[in-house]
Amino acid sequence: MSNSTSLSQIDALIAKFNADRDWEQYHNPRNLAMALSVEASELLELFLWSSDQGPQPPVEGRDGDVADEAADVLICLLNVCRSMNIDLLEATKNKIAKNALKYPIEKSLGKLEKHDEL
Repeated sequence: MSNSTSLSQIDALIAKFNADRDWEQYHNPRNLAMALSVEASELLELFLWSSDQGPQPPVEGRDGDVADEAADVLICLLNVCRSMNIDLLEATKNKIAKNALKYPIEKSLGKLEKHDEL
């Protein structure tokens, strides 16, 4: 696939993959949210015991695993969004706008505090 593949094209591929295997029967929002959490944890596990100054991930040869787990996270997230009729790109744009209000540059520039701590 090229870099010009759209999110909707990827989502269609995932939907077809699931349909071809009759997996939609298992894809309710609760189960998909749990699967998303599991996949995100599998991604995080690859970085377990890394030091801030050391290699990331800490074990040589895990880079391909990181890519696979990142893809699994996206697949699960798109499945969640499809099951909930969420337009992920629109929801993301809306969330960025909300975050801009919560974290105005003049208050949050270079700071790590949450919005209610600024």
